[in-house]
Amino acid sequence: MAKDLLSQLKTMSTVVADTGDIDAIRRFEPTDATTNPSLILQAAQHEGRRERLAGIARHATHMDDALDAVAVEIGSEISQLVPGYVSTEVSARDSFDTEATLARARSLIARYAQQGVGAERILIKIAATWEGIQAARQLEREGIRCNLTLLFSFAQAQACADAGVTLISPFVGRILDWHRAQWPEADYSGDNDPGVKSVKRIHEYYKGHGYKTIVMGASFRNQEEILALAGCDRLTISPALLSELAESHGSLERRLTATEAETSPPEPQSEAEFRWELNEDPMATEKLAEGIRRFADDQRKLETLLSKLRQA
Repeated sequence: MAKDLLSQLKTMSTVVADTGDIDAIRRFEPTDATTNPSLILQAAQHEGRRERLAGIARHATHMDDALDAVAVEIGSEISQLVPGYVSTEVSARDSFDTEATLARARSLIARYAQQGVGAERILIKIAATWEGIQAARQLEREGIRCNLTLLFSFAQAQACADAGVTLISPFVGRILDWHRAQWPEADYSGDNDPGVKSVKRIHEYYKGHGYKTIVMGASFRNQEEILALAGCDRLTISPALLSELAESHGSLERRLTATEAETSPPEPQSEAEFRWELNEDPMATEKLAEGIRRFADDQRKLETLLSKLRQA
C-alpha cells in the first residue's frame, strides 16, 4: 500500500504547521510552526489558557505589552513541540513604520530569551511592505531572522531577496480567491492556479540567481495546490489540510527542484521601482492591504478578550 501523501510530502518539502493549536502540532509533528494574529486569537480562546492569559493581562503595563506577552507565551509552548522555527508576528499596526517594527521585533526576541527560547529558534513575521522589508534588512544584520508574510507579488519577492531575509511566505489561496472573484468561469485547476504559478516563478527565480532566502508556500485552499508545489523549500499547512493529506494515499511526484544558480543576482530595486511595480499589480495591492486590515481587526478582538480577562 502506498504511503500517505503527507509522509511523502515530508521527504520533498519541510512541512510547517500553520496553527497555534498545540494538539494539532502534537498530532502532525511538523518541523516548524507559524502563527499570526488570527491564529493567536484562536489559540487564546482555548479554555485551558484563560487563567494564564488573565494573569498576563493583569500584569501588563499596557495593551501592546499584553499582546506581545500572549504571542510569546503561545510561541514558547509551540517551541517545545517542534525542532525548528516558530514564527511570531509583529503588530499589523506597525506595517508601515520601519522603526516601530524594529523595536517590536527586538522586544519579542527579548521576551523569548526570558522564556529560555533562543533567537535562532524564532522567525519574526513582518508584512512585506517596503517599510517592513527595510526593517527585516536591519534585523537580519543583527542576527534576528525574519519571515516576510502577506507576499502576493514578484516585486515583493525580489525586494525580500535583496534584503537577505531568511524566509518568505508567498500566499497561494488568497491569490486564487482574487482571481476567482474577477473571473469566476476560468479554469484554475492544477498548474492553472495563479497562486501556484506565482510561487513557482519565485522559487525558480531564487534558485536560478543563488538567493539563500527560503520559499515557504502558504495560505492553501485545497490539497491540490499543496501537491502542485511538492519540492518547494517549505510549505505551511493548516491542520484541516494536514489531516486530509495524512488520510490520502497515492504516488506523489516532486514538482519543484532546487537547481543550481545560473546567473548572478540583478541590481536591487529602488523604493520607487518597488512601489510602482506593486501599484501595477491590483491583486497584490488589494490583498496586501486587506491582509493587514484583517490582522489588525483580529488584534483588536484579542485586545477586547484580554481586557475582559483583566477585569474578571
